[in-house]
Amino acid sequence: MIVSDHGTSSLLLAWCQDSKINWHFIAPEKPMQNVFIESLNGGFRDELINELFFDIDNARARIIDRLTDHSDNRSTRGV
Repeated sequence: MIVSDHGTSSLLLAWCQDSKINWHFIAPEKPMQNVFIESLNGGFRDELINELFFDIDNARARIIDRLTDHSDNRSTRGV
């Protein structure tokens, strides 16, 4: 079974039907109905994001640097 919100592509839904895989939609505005992704998000946040940024000021500075790099270098090349 696959569990997701209602933002799933029709191609993927058709593949599930052809493959006889059950699909369960969580109710809108009820992310806790998908405890697997909530657990993944929590672990991702704790294990990765908290390791990348030391504090909120560090996060802001790194995000601004990234946005500046993208605006100044990548967007002018059409990337």
